[in-house]
Amino acid sequence: MHEHVTDHYVQRAKAEGWRSRAAFKLMEIDDKDHLLGPGMLVVDLGAAPGGWSQVAAERVSGGRILALDLLDMAPLAGVELLRGDFREEAVLAELTSRLAGRPADLVISDMAPNISGIATTDQARAVHLAELALEFAAAHLKPGGHFLVKAFQGGGFEAFRRAMAAGFDKVVVRKPKSSRDRSSEVYLLGTGCRPQSREG
Repeated sequence: MHEHVTDHYVQRAKAEGWRSRAAFKLMEIDDKDHLLGPGMLVVDLGAAPGGWSQVAAERVSGGRILALDLLDMAPLAGVELLRGDFREEAVLAELTSRLAGRPADLVISDMAPNISGIATTDQARAVHLAELALEFAAAHLKPGGHFLVKAFQGGGFEAFRRAMAAGFDKVVVRKPKSSRDRSSEVYLLGTGCRPQSREG
């Protein structure tokens, strides 16, 4: 708790009006990889409390942000909120219907499981969430679209990275400065979605 309260990025987020320190992770990756642009349709999975959606809304002028989370999220200007469990078919169907047939330019996922403290269980749950996000991205991204997902280095990580690589022109690992050094958390960025990844 002390680490969180005294964290440079937590303090900076409060001072600058960002909803969470996670905002700086997306800003840093976007500054490097230029993922966000005017008029884009962005889907934010695991959005609460809204740090990533907040950044996206600022950088996608005239665009549309669809944000989904299991938790309640306070309204954000320029962001459409949907509450529900991404693992449930009904929630996925509702999210899909909101797209109204338009493919997404970018899918971002900062989803993480509730931590049980059992490392193998937590890793398996994290990989499962990343796989679900990848399935959604493969089905709903436009050709050439991008996908950014939180992942944790450990069991299943390399297999997941290979699965991503099958559907994108390029997959790179990003470890933003605002991601704690001791954490196994990284972000995988897939650029150039290939439509053939939707087969099968």
